[in-house]
Amino acid sequence: MRDDPRDPRLPTSPGFWRSPLRGPWFTSVLGLVLLACITVLFVTGLLSYAAYNPNLSPVNDKTPDKGILGFYLFTWPTNPHWLYRLNQGVHVTLGITLIPVLLAKLWSVVPRLFALPPARSLTHALERISLILLVGGGLFEFVTGVLNVQLDYVFPGSFYPLHFYGAWVFFAAFVAHAVLKAPTALRNLRRLREERNDLVSPRPAEPTVSRRGALWFVGGGSLLLFATTVGQNFGGPLRRTALLAPHGGAEPGSGPNGFQINKTAAYAGIDTAETAGDAWRLVVTGRTGTVRLSRARLAGLALHSSALPIACVEGWSTPDQWWRGVRLRDLAALVGYEDDPPDVFVESLQRRGAFRKAALRANQVADPRSLLALYVNGEELSPDHGYPARIIVPAAPGVLNTKWVVRMTFGDL
Repeated sequence: MRDDPRDPRLPTSPGFWRSPLRGPWFTSVLGLVLLACITVLFVTGLLSYAAYNPNLSPVNDKTPDKGILGFYLFTWPTNPHWLYRLNQGVHVTLGITLIPVLLAKLWSVVPRLFALPPARSLTHALERISLILLVGGGLFEFVTGVLNVQLDYVFPGSFYPLHFYGAWVFFAAFVAHAVLKAPTALRNLRRLREERNDLVSPRPAEPTVSRRGALWFVGGGSLLLFATTVGQNFGGPLRRTALLAPHGGAEPGSGPNGFQINKTAAYAGIDTAETAGDAWRLVVTGRTGTVRLSRARLAGLALHSSALPIACVEGWSTPDQWWRGVRLRDLAALVGYEDDPPDVFVESLQRRGAFRKAALRANQVADPRSLLALYVNGEELSPDHGYPARIIVPAAPGVLNTKWVVRMTFGDL
């Protein structure tokens, strides 16, 4: 005998879901919060992707088959110098803060995922499909995002294409769902008495908390996650509050080089014999040929200072550090680009990890604050911070600030 879907012991029965909290008002409040915040997440995510200048060079483009999805890409600016730091800090911190809201929203509508029949009409079938993409896409984006922030790359493939394409699938379903449901959500919020719908249990259990109390609980969880994450965007005592972030807690060491890093020299496979003064040379190639520069010769060129942060895709950043080195545009001038510095292709001694090679646009090369840095905060770079020389560019993602630089090729890319 087939099971009766109306049997209250089965999740297909409305009577199975007995929480008195479920209802259109509770779901509408959570939905409108997500509507505003996920829109911000999507926009900051697209801006983060644009910051890599993926149209400049294949080495910067981790989604080469994006096609029309790259329609919005533009040349990433260098002003203000904290632009990427702010954008990625908002993206990651807001994403983590929204986790309780997302989970509460999914909990509030879970009876609909089990409702039978699965499709009552073509319109209803399309709505159910969009709901599956919305729920699946949302969970995928949040899970991969959190794993990336925690530096736990347990998912198959590269984070960049997974998160990029997943975001487009999720946001398309999100927009479709918002168009269908936003008018109803607003109407539910305006009503003093809540209408009954399929989310309201026909045999509710005794309430243990009010719906407003439940919202306060969700908000408290979000506030807790915010307070234990946001500090990774700052330095000093506030960073110690970032208990859930890999770059929270105390600064990694003391002294001028005592600030956060992602990859150590040991992890990147840097051999100290290659970076020694008598072995290392920077090879610079351009319009008029190639020059080879020792670190001593670089230090003898005109040196300039810039106060710039390091900001990474995982959401962490440092305060401004004082970097000192040779301007990129001055290096371009050494190989024939005195007045019109072009793009540059940068190569590192790094043997492991992504972005061993990276490209920078002409506007980044031309900015007077863009340096091939030899010193930081008045001291030579440490091996972990890129000794003997590293790139530092205003408003660029951390991975484009290449460490352990060994070759620079100037020219249109």
